[in-house]
Amino acid sequence: MLVPKLFTTLQGYNREQFTRDVIAGVIVGIVALPLAIAFAIASGLSPERGLYTAIVAGFLISLLGGSRVQIGGPTGAFVVIVSGIVLQHGVDGLVIATLMAGVILVAFGLLRLGGAIKFIPFPVTIGFTSGIALIIFSSQIRDLLGLDMQSVPSAFLPKWDAYIHAFDSVNPWALGVALATFSIILVWPKIYARIPGPFVALIVTTVLRSRAPPSPSRCSPRSSRCCRPSWPTG
Repeated sequence: MLVPKLFTTLQGYNREQFTRDVIAGVIVGIVALPLAIAFAIASGLSPERGLYTAIVAGFLISLLGGSRVQIGGPTGAFVVIVSGIVLQHGVDGLVIATLMAGVILVAFGLLRLGGAIKFIPFPVTIGFTSGIALIIFSSQIRDLLGLDMQSVPSAFLPKWDAYIHAFDSVNPWALGVALATFSIILVWPKIYARIPGPFVALIVTTVLRSRAPPSPSRCSPRSSRCCRPSWPTG
């Protein structure tokens, strides 16, 4: 019988388990929500869409999932797929593709085909993951360096060619925020490991970013975001 794990777990549930679950939920939320925002932006969508997706999907996975240790959250591997769908078919096409993917997953579960993953060779998985990591990294170079570019080619080689031609517009403020983020993520666990480094980096860099008022002259054509930041030049 297909019964969500939540209903069987609640039998014998006590206050100690509740306290641990609340602490775990807060920590996961602190890490996952900024990731959801970042993945939405990387996919060409507005930040709030990433928040909505992480909250609603995370709740449904926890409510209807079949395992008490199942993980549900934003996945970087889908950035490449989502951005391609949004670019060609818009948000409406993304909604349809999401519903189709959900039906396929339900069908796989009912047919008990999840075990088929063990037949996929490990080198294929590593190559797939590494390739996606490289594509995601390449898509963020413009924001990392603060390059003055109105659009970025979708293909890999033309994208890097455009970066090279726009390299003279590197914004030192944007680069400084990126370096500060990396530094905080690497150093903070050695200072206080209980608070995730990405969360601290998000707060610190948000304060730094608040010094830069938005400029309507640098709007992003990729999404519904109002405009890109105009970093101080002096």
